[in-house]
Order: sequence, then C-alpha cells, then structure tokens
Amino acid sequence: VKENHRIYADVVGYDVEQLVLTEQVHSTNILRVGKKDTGEVFCPDRSIKETDGLVTDEPGVVLMTFFADCVPLMFYDTVKDAVGNAHSGWRGTVQRMGQKMVEKMQQEFGSCPENMIAVVGPSICQKCYEVSEEVITEFQNAFDKRYWDDLFYKKPDGHYQLDLWRANQIILEEAGVKKENICVSSLCTNCHPDLLFSHRFTKGKRGNLAAVIGLRE
Repeated sequence: VKENHRIYADVVGYDVEQLVLTEQVHSTNILRVGKKDTGEVFCPDRSIKETDGLVTDEPGVVLMTFFADCVPLMFYDTVKDAVGNAHSGWRGTVQRMGQKMVEKMQQEFGSCPENMIAVVGPSICQKCYEVSEEVITEFQNAFDKRYWDDLFYKKPDGHYQLDLWRANQIILEEAGVKKENICVSSLCTNCHPDLLFSHRFTKGKRGNLAAVIGLRE
C-alpha cells in the first residue's frame, strides 16, 4: 500500500509525506489543513477523523480523497490560491457538500465563488446509478421541484435512475460558482471497469480511486 501511494504521489510531482488524507464517513465535515497535518498517511490512528472534505492554501500540502463510484469534488481559487478536495456520495450530495466546500473556502481564505474553478470528477453516471424511492425522497426534499426532471426518472419496476453529476453541478451553481468554471468529467466508474474501480460493478470487491490536488511549492 505504501509503495502504491508513493508511486502515485511521485507521478503528480509530490512526495508521499506531503499527503493529507480524509477519513470518509459520508458526512459534510470539512477541515482546513496544512503542513502540520502531513506525514500521517500510514498511521493506523491518524488525527483526522470523520472528515470528507479538506481545504488548504499552503503550497506543498497535497489533499487526497478516495472513491469507487461516489463523486470527487475539487476546487481551486484562482485569486486566493487555495484548493479543496471533497468526497460526495448521495448522502453528501443531499447535504450539499459542494456548497459547504465553497462556504468553507470563503470562511477560511476569503474566497469568492466566482473566482473558483470546480471539478466534478469520475463517478457513477445516471444510466448506471439505480436507487430506491427512499433516496429519491431525500433528493426531492433537498432540490427545488424544477430540477427533478434533470435529476432522476422512475422506471416501471419502481426504482429510479439518479444523476449525481447534474445534482452537484446545480449545487455548485447555486453556491455562486460560474457555470463555465464547472468541469464535469462525464467519465463513469461503472461503465469503465477497465480504467476505474467501481463498487457497483465489482459488487464491493474493488480497490479505491484517489483524487489529488495541491499547490506546488
């Protein structure tokens, strides 16, 4: 595991000891981190607990989150030179993780949403993401009715297909990020098991994908 992390970190131009990892629990807990938080990558009892989002403005601090169908959300403030990285599954999306990341960067760095670039990374697409009526009820409560046709549709068997990409795009736009500054990768983890790990495709027998962002020193 350590060697795999080291190889990946080297590919993006960083050393493994510069990494800061989340401990994801499908929350919207976000933590500002810095160099004091690096170097705990392989500690079994790391100090960062129950955290699904990280932000920093310190060069040389690399934020890493993990996925296997859920949505990676990455942010760069082009004026304040700050970055963010978040994990947003359906629970995080319903709780508007993208908006809370924008608000956290505003609070910590004085960021303006219109100066941010946001990325909705590779994750499961609507065609592949079947969910129950219980999940859809959560989205109906969280999103204005005018968006429902964009977000989901019901099938004859009573199940629904849900679009997490569109949901997160709506959240980011409503948080003030310009539409032209939001990049949706449109790469589905379940459609491309040859390239990406997917929890659904492997029925839980999978590895993890990592989303990595940092400021170079």
